[in-house]
Amino acid sequence: MIKLKRSDYEKILAHAKSELPNEACGLIGGVKEGDDKIITKVYLLTNIDHSNEHFSLDPKEQLAAIKDMRANGAVPLGNWHSHPESPSRPSEEDKRLAYDSKASYMILSLMNADEPVLNSFKITGSDAEKEELIIE
Repeated sequence: MIKLKRSDYEKILAHAKSELPNEACGLIGGVKEGDDKIITKVYLLTNIDHSNEHFSLDPKEQLAAIKDMRANGAVPLGNWHSHPESPSRPSEEDKRLAYDSKASYMILSLMNADEPVLNSFKITGSDAEKEELIIE
């Protein structure tokens, strides 16, 4: 299970909308309690690809986020990105680029602007398994 504060969900949503028509992206940091992941901070990073079909995290921003996590007693839990025009599920490219099977990969679909959908996945090879996501 992975837990996300509603205020952090709103932060991700606002950033994703502001980056349209391109994909938005970032990292999630927090703590692990057994099998549960508690997100304590979301990081809004630049998609240096400036594309609506894929993303690449800005390496300098990524390093700064990891340093911030460590300084605040958090660990990297995974990343998030938006799908402006497709469902909230990993694309073949998302699966191919998912190098860490322990990470959570959160995908926010904006294809229906009135009803955004956020899901989180564990990706191992070509298999994607939906995680229980609680927004509170």
